[in-house]
Amino acid sequence: MRQRVAGGERPPRAERVTSAPAAASARRILGVDPSLRGTGLGVIDLGGGAPRALEFQVAACPAGWSRSRCLARIAELTREMIQRHAPEVCAVEGLFYAQNLQTALIMGEARGACLATVAGAGLEIYELAPRRVKQAIVGYGAAGKTAVGRMVQRMLNLDALPPADAADALALALVFAQEQKRFSLAAPRRV
Repeated sequence: MRQRVAGGERPPRAERVTSAPAAASARRILGVDPSLRGTGLGVIDLGGGAPRALEFQVAACPAGWSRSRCLARIAELTREMIQRHAPEVCAVEGLFYAQNLQTALIMGEARGACLATVAGAGLEIYELAPRRVKQAIVGYGAAGKTAVGRMVQRMLNLDALPPADAADALALALVFAQEQKRFSLAAPRRV
């Protein structure tokens, strides 16, 4: 305060409005919806006007598989999708509140397998809150998986409804694409 009164330089103020992420020019986006038994993966391409889905799938792991086998499968499918489509950035679902500690730990393991694989490929990773994605895609932050799937199907002009976890992954990629194009008070958080 004394420095200001004496005519000194003002300390820098924190900016409240943030610009789009550093990956603002990304044309191919990988979306990841992590889960131990059904991780959703999807890549969209923004070249040529409307976004289009290049590939989407669910890394399904049967209940009889050990956690370590599931984590290896998730990492393997993520790596293969990155190699096939060369996305420039990854949008991953943010952490959510879980009442069951064991569930939270298992979800964290699946998320870690994806993030380690994506980071190892050199992609920037951004996190989006689940409610924010639903709000942007459906218009309602507590929308169900079917509603998200139907809107993703419509936005990407898909012939059939994608599997629920894959639809969530595509929704993450679509919302990240929307966020690239505008200024936001809460830009996606870089992981």
